[in-house]
Amino acid sequence: MVGFIDAHRKAHEIEPICKALPVAPSTYHDQLAKWADPSGRSERARSDEALRPEIRRVFEENFRVYGVRKVWHQLDREGFDIARCTVARLMKDIGIHGIIRRKPHKTTIPDKKAPWPLDKVKRQF
Repeated sequence: MVGFIDAHRKAHEIEPICKALPVAPSTYHDQLAKWADPSGRSERARSDEALRPEIRRVFEENFRVYGVRKVWHQLDREGFDIARCTVARLMKDIGIHGIIRRKPHKTTIPDKKAPWPLDKVKRQF
């Protein structure tokens, strides 16, 4: 959203663009301030930014097969104090996952255009 507003702020002002989008102008200005000065970001955001390259490095060094548990153990061996759920969240954020040794989980996608089956117990509504 910030990129879109920056691209169109010369033709229109910030407030009309924010009014058309579901964004408050104060949110836009707050985001710009955080990008200009990273020390204003939360502690979690700063630690996540520092841990993402380490998680990706461990994943790449191990031939892209390590899952959350093994990446977490490897980071622990290297001296990083990080929770397993944080590793899981960041790996999901990055878009990486370990190798699945079983069949991949497939779900059935219903056809919305297909007619519904008839009532088999013949209820009277």
